[in-house]
Amino acid sequence: MAGKADMVNSIHELTGIDKTKVAMVYDTMFDEIGKTLAGGDKVSVPNFGTFLVSERAARQGRNPATGATIQIAASKTARFKASKNLKDQL
Repeated sequence: MAGKADMVNSIHELTGIDKTKVAMVYDTMFDEIGKTLAGGDKVSVPNFGTFLVSERAARQGRNPATGATIQIAASKTARFKASKNLKDQL
């Protein structure tokens, strides 16, 4: 699995840009995606995919230990939809 350090090293090797600057751009990019999603907007990255916010309605669930019915609150979550280009690469 490729992590941040792997991605930074790979971009550094491909471009020759200083690793510190690559790491700063990496962090900034994901911070901005998070801020945009928090604002309720979607983020489209051409040839990669779209990040969007999905809302889950409130619902009833069960506590598996006791079997008691509980109320699960509505929530929001981030989702990702891969582009056709990315799907074709896989």
